Amino acid sequence: MAAYVLRRLLLMVPTIVGVVFVTFAISSFVPGGPVDRMVAQIQGAGGSGGDVGSANASGGDTRARGLSGFDPGIRAEIERQFGYDKPAWQRFLLLLKGDATFDMGRSLFSQIPVSTLIRQRLPVSISLGLWMTLLSYLISIPLGIRKAVRDGSRFDLATSLAVSTGFAIPSFLWAVLLATLFCSANLPLFPQRGLTSDDFAQLSVLGKVGDYLWHVAMPVTALTLGSFATVTALTKNAFLDEINKQYVLTARMKGLDERRVLYGHLFRNSMMIVVAGFPSAFVGAFFTGSLLVETIFSLDGLGRMSYDAVINRDYPIVFANIYIFALIGLVVNLVSDLLYTVIDPRIDFEKRA
Repeated sequence: MAAYVLRRLLLMVPTIVGVVFVTFAISSFVPGGPVDRMVAQIQGAGGSGGDVGSANASGGDTRARGLSGFDPGIRAEIERQFGYDKPAWQRFLLLLKGDATFDMGRSLFSQIPVSTLIRQRLPVSISLGLWMTLLSYLISIPLGIRKAVRDGSRFDLATSLAVSTGFAIPSFLWAVLLATLFCSANLPLFPQRGLTSDDFAQLSVLGKVGDYLWHVAMPVTALTLGSFATVTALTKNAFLDEINKQYVLTARMKGLDERRVLYGHLFRNSMMIVVAGFPSAFVGAFFTGSLLVETIFSLDGLGRMSYDAVINRDYPIVFANIYIFALIGLVVNLVSDLLYTVIDPRIDFEKRA
């Protein structure tokens, strides 16, 4: 197992390099880069970044269109400040070096170190992602098992309505509903802004815990309501596939109680497909799934920061987030594979054909 883990860790290096290279190559050909955006701002052509990009959507050179009257010397100085005076291969090597050392440079426009921006926003993403994943699995797995055991019963039909609703309504709509019901001026039971209160530092330890849970309650609830349905359906279908197999019937014929049959025999085999879907669910919940929820509840997380960086063509932030997303995704995939051996000790990656 140690050799397998070492191989997987070594394979992460070329994988991440490939992901960073593809992102770098795409950004090099996308019209309306950070230099063009800065030039447009100086000329008063607009500060959204979208004007420059849309004006060049057909693939023209910005210097030859709309910005042709700009002083080439000033443009060259902007390129030097942003590092675009260097050849592409040098910029790519500097990018790899920064990623490897977690020195990811500075934001092109705010000049704040990217690592500082990530540290500031990481608590929000960790709070939303981990709580949502934990609650979703704690609800979905027991519910899916119960639905499989009582397949076709009134309980199954009634809970299927809740699962179907979870499938149909995305997290951001739940967030809008919860914010309207419980965070409005008419019924301000929960805050609609920030991860903590302004006086958080002055609170006691118990007060800080309560204040934190008070702030994350609504966004985490919205994310959980929008995500538990998938895991529930996976769990139920996995149990239904196994529940009528011969080894289950044999265990029951031997007189084992239902709980022992379910959790001593069925559980390990049925959980394989749920574990297989964990990495994508975790990464999606940790970042992309929380973007709109972060916006609705005014939370500055990695998802919102990534979106703003793409819109503003702030490429150091974009590259840093892609690198972190890829790294966490690969690590979670490795953890998922190792969980296979915990669930079913018969699995041995070293002896597989």
